[in-house]
Amino acid sequence: AHRQALLLGNHAIARGAWEAGVTVAAGYPGTPSTEILEALARYDDVYVEWSTNEKVAVDVAVGAAFGGARALVTTKHVGLNVAADTLMVLGYTGVPAGCVIVTADDPGMHSSQNEQDNRLYARFAGLPMLEPADPAEARAFTIAAFDLSEAFEVPVLLRTTTRVNHGCSLVPLGERRARPAAGFRRDPARLVMLPAHARARHPVLLERLARLATAADASPLNVTELRDRRVGVVTSGAAYHYVREVLPAASVLKLGFSYPLPMARLRAFAASVDRLLVVEELEPLVEDALRAAGIAVEGKAFFPRTGELTPDVVREGFVRAGVLDAPVSDRPPGPQAPRPPVLCPGCPHTVPFLALRRLGAVVAGDIGCYTLAALEPLAAMDTCLAMGSSIGVALGLARSGGAPGPVVAAIGDSTFLHAGLPALIDAVYNQTPITVVILDNGTTAMTGGQPHPATGQTIRGAPAPRVDLAALCRAVGVESVQVVDPYDVGATYR
Repeated sequence: AHRQALLLGNHAIARGAWEAGVTVAAGYPGTPSTEILEALARYDDVYVEWSTNEKVAVDVAVGAAFGGARALVTTKHVGLNVAADTLMVLGYTGVPAGCVIVTADDPGMHSSQNEQDNRLYARFAGLPMLEPADPAEARAFTIAAFDLSEAFEVPVLLRTTTRVNHGCSLVPLGERRARPAAGFRRDPARLVMLPAHARARHPVLLERLARLATAADASPLNVTELRDRRVGVVTSGAAYHYVREVLPAASVLKLGFSYPLPMARLRAFAASVDRLLVVEELEPLVEDALRAAGIAVEGKAFFPRTGELTPDVVREGFVRAGVLDAPVSDRPPGPQAPRPPVLCPGCPHTVPFLALRRLGAVVAGDIGCYTLAALEPLAAMDTCLAMGSSIGVALGLARSGGAPGPVVAAIGDSTFLHAGLPALIDAVYNQTPITVVILDNGTTAMTGGQPHPATGQTIRGAPAPRVDLAALCRAVGVESVQVVDPYDVGATYR
């Protein structure tokens, strides 16, 4: 009998990567992807690192793949934005060894500033994409992604969503397929993206996509389930399980290899059913592609373009479509005393924000648990956009002349190292008068307390050189650097 374990989807991805023989893994903490690297770090035969940001992580993994080693990147959806500069050229260069990039999307924005649909990145960058629907598939698709990557010599995007990352189910376990690194082979025409080289590589990307489309049509990761022919549903990811629960009699085409789309398979499925609907979270990517191909299809007329799908939301969509009768609700009412999130009791960030509020400062905030300072009872943060944006936004506010008080940027230690430093250098270089408050609690707190380059330890807890944030600020030219213990309330206010 095959061994099985009850695994979180993220742990299943880590297991699949290990079984596939991954050698190098890199990422930056971000919900809902964080646990993948934490789980992979338990395997001693893999090099695992928390990178300073997602672009560095992708560069590290691609470099490892150039050296002939299988490599993994983990990031949440917005983290892929940070890495997009490198990502967009990888379809041109390709990779000689397996390289898988996990993009963990967050429909419903459980812990994110937007709910972008990263399926768009597959089309944008010309890279293949696989979409597991549950933890068992998360493991299997990760292994398949490495094999697909090597078969076509291109990175593969493995797209998950919060429900897949943080769901649990029984997962079959296999053994590790260790594979020695093939070694680096010089090939400047492929790996040095001068304009002349890139012009020659763009047709290679397009030719590869055509071959990938043929592979998608034949792939066992795309599954046709013919039942009642009156209604056919095209779906992928966790939405597949909702469709099967709500409409068990319907015919379903489940997309696991979702880009390039398996158009021959989709045409055949559409021809086999009387009415075709697409159930997909967020953007109508599949629906629009089918309509553009001349296939009669329905979807977002009944299912929302915002928020996370659930069985109830899918059921309501099928009711609107006239496929189901409206159910009689016997659900109990929701929680009567909602509890909005607040900073932890004793959090060191509380006092600085109280001081900033007393000053009447205009506070440009950043991504981290301290973003909760925007809410009552602190109500001391005015803007928050994306990782590292606080200092740049503060620069613009200061230069606008429209700020009603002193302009302050508030940024956490991990976020500062991730993306804040360039904007601080900008402030020094352009001599913009702002105050930057680095809220240093010695950890990446929002995602569960992961280490970073200023904590003095690696992902495995090994000692590491520790960035001195105050010295770093002085080194880039900041003349006034003060360090204060926020638990010393008087000193903080002074």
